[in-house]
Amino acid sequence: MAYLVLARHGITDWNVSGKWQGVTDIPLNDKGRKQAREIGEKLKNVKIDVVYTSELSRAKQTYEEICSNLGLVCPVAVDPALNERDYGIYTGKNKWEIEKELGQEKFTGLRRGWDFPVPEGETLQDVYLRVVPFYKEKILPELKNGKNVLVVAHGNSLRALIKYLENISDKEIPNLEIAAGEIYIYELDGNGQILSRKREP
Repeated sequence: MAYLVLARHGITDWNVSGKWQGVTDIPLNDKGRKQAREIGEKLKNVKIDVVYTSELSRAKQTYEEICSNLGLVCPVAVDPALNERDYGIYTGKNKWEIEKELGQEKFTGLRRGWDFPVPEGETLQDVYLRVVPFYKEKILPELKNGKNVLVVAHGNSLRALIKYLENISDKEIPNLEIAAGEIYIYELDGNGQILSRKREP
C-alpha cells in the first residue's frame, strides 16, 4: 500500500489578476506561500518518501514551503513533464476579457476542454500525452514499491493526471477544476490500483 499526493501550487499575483500563466515563471505571492504551508499541515500524518515537481518556480516554492513545514528529507525530482499547459497566444492575457471576446462556449472549451485548439500552445490532450507516460515510467514504480509520493504541479498537469487515474471521460473533464493549494490523496495497492481518494480544499 502507498499514498500518492497531488498538490496544486499556491496562488500567484497572476492568478489574482486573472491572467493565464501557462509556462510563464511567476512566483508565489504571500498568500500562495501561506497556502503551501497549509498543505504541509494537512500532510502531517503522511510520510513522504519521494517528491516530484515541475520546473516552474511556483511549484518548486510550494514544495519548499511544504518541506519546511514537514522537515522533509527525501529525493526531489524536477521535470518539465509536470509543467503547466502552454497557453500559446493567450499567455499573459486576462481570462475574463478573452471570455467576452470568444463567448461562453468557446471560452469554456479553451479553458477547460479536452482538445480545443490553442494557437502556438497546448491542449489538455497534449498535456495528458506528456504527463501520463511520466507517471507510468517514474511515479507508478515508486508507488508499487510502497513509496509515498508527493507531486507538486499545476491545474492542468494535475487535471490530466487525474483524468487518467479516475478514468474521467473527455466530455466530463471540463467539470474538473483544482483550486490553488488544493490536494488529492490517493491510497493505492501493490499493483497501483486506487483503493481510496480524499480531496482536501
